[in-house]
Amino acid sequence: MGKRVICPRCERPLKTCLCDVLVTMSCEPYKVFILQDVKEAKHALSSAPLLEKSLVGARRVVGETFDPDSLFDRAWQENTLLVFPSENALAANEISSAKFKNIILLDGTWRKVARLMHLNPWLKTLPHMALDIEEISQYKIRKSPRADGLSTIEAAVTALNGLLPGQDYSVILPAFYKMIDFQIQAMGELTYQKNYSR
Repeated sequence: MGKRVICPRCERPLKTCLCDVLVTMSCEPYKVFILQDVKEAKHALSSAPLLEKSLVGARRVVGETFDPDSLFDRAWQENTLLVFPSENALAANEISSAKFKNIILLDGTWRKVARLMHLNPWLKTLPHMALDIEEISQYKIRKSPRADGLSTIEAAVTALNGLLPGQDYSVILPAFYKMIDFQIQAMGELTYQKNYSR
């Protein structure tokens, strides 16, 4: 059996290529960093690679522990924002775009993300951003223990739409939706309905 041919742009098998709906946008003045759990990086349906390709300058780093001094500039403690729900999280309208340069998203299941927070205590010292979630996640092929759980790409879109209201980052989501549709087709509608329908 021959090796699957991979699209060089979206890095997916040609039969599930997403290039026709892949959109790349700038998110200046911000730079997005995706800190991805090692096991999550092996998941074929992770949304983080799509997010990385959808935002100019986005950087995905895979690991368990991360060194902020090597990832960011010297002022990272003042200009870095973590998208994460917490008691003292800031709403988008409370965040000054002049102050923050780096936006961090953690990629993994809630359990994996909690582990990343535990292994990287410096993350807890950063200002946190709360998301104004208006719609439930469309990540139909993975279940979240939280009603407000979003995929990483959906969280990024929600965060950026709040921080940069003059832009509409939802235009990057069709590639994510198409990836999900391909998977539902592959597993079959009956299997999907049995295991994932809400």
